[in-house]
Amino acid sequence: MNPTAAQEPLDPRDRPARLTVGVVGAGRVGPALAVSLQLAGHRPVAVSGVSDASRRRAAALLPDVPLVPPADVLARAELVLLTVPDDALPGLVDGLVETGAVRPGQLLVHTSGRFGTKVLEPALRAGALPLALHPAMTFTGTAVDVQRLAGCSFGVTAPEELRLAAEALVIEMGGEPEWIEEQNRPLYHAALALGANHLVTLVAQSMDLLRTAGVAAPDRMLGPLLGAALDNALRSGDAALTGPVARGDAGTVAAHVAELRKHAPAAVSGYLAMARTTADRALAHGMLKPELAEDLLGVLAEGDLR
Repeated sequence: MNPTAAQEPLDPRDRPARLTVGVVGAGRVGPALAVSLQLAGHRPVAVSGVSDASRRRAAALLPDVPLVPPADVLARAELVLLTVPDDALPGLVDGLVETGAVRPGQLLVHTSGRFGTKVLEPALRAGALPLALHPAMTFTGTAVDVQRLAGCSFGVTAPEELRLAAEALVIEMGGEPEWIEEQNRPLYHAALALGANHLVTLVAQSMDLLRTAGVAAPDRMLGPLLGAALDNALRSGDAALTGPVARGDAGTVAAHVAELRKHAPAAVSGYLAMARTTADRALAHGMLKPELAEDLLGVLAEGDLR
C-alpha cells in the first residue's frame, strides 16, 4: 500500500478508510474475513445468520457483534460482506435492492469465486460500490482461518475505479490480490475446485482404501507422500508425474482396477478417469512411451467395459 495514503482524504474509491463492517451469511468465510478486517482497524458492527451452526460461529468469532436480519446489517455497515452460497447470491442481491436496504456509497463485497461484479449490478444501480474478493483457501469456520489468510491469494474483480480499494482491502486482510477479469471468473473458480475440492475427495478415498488394506494410520502414511507430491507438482508441473501410469505399467494398472472392483467399486470410475488424464499428460510431455501407452490405454478401456 502507498505509505503516504494515511495523509490522503479517506475516499473509498481510492483506499478504504476505517469502516464499519457487516456480514450477511455467517458461514465459514464471512466471520473470518470480518475478524481479519477488525485486526486491520475496521469495526464489525452486525452479522446475520440463519442456521444454528452459523449463529454459533458468529458468537465464537465475533462475540460482541449483534446478530440481526440482513437488512439491519446493511443499515449499520459501510462495508458489507455478502458471504452466502453462490446460487443464493443473485437472489440475495435482488432482495436487498428491492427492499431499499442498499445505500449509495456503500461497499458491497461478495466472496463467490464463480461471480465477478456483474451479479452486483442491481446494487450498483442503487448507488453501491461493488467488489468481488474471493479468498483462494478452504475454510474451517474456526479462528485458524484468520491465520491462514496471511499470504492467501484473493481473486479480485472490481470496476477499474475501485481496483485500488479492492486490492487495499485484500492486503489489509493479509492476502495477496490477483486480478481476474469478469469473463474469466467461472474458469478461475473451476480451476480451484478441480485442484482443492477434488483433492479432498481423492485423499479421503485413499485413506479409506488404506484402512481396508490394514494400514492403522493412513494419515501418517499419506502425509509425507502427498506433501512431497504437492510440492513437486507446484514446482515442476507435469515433470513431477510418477507411478505406474506415467511409466506405462499396464499390468500394475490392471491389478489396481481389479482390486478396486473387489473392495471399492465406487472408486473405479474416478481411478480410470484420472489414469486416462494422467496418461494423456504424460504422453504429451514425452514421459510415457507411445509403445507402452497402447497397452495401458487398452487396460483403461477394458476397465470401462466391465
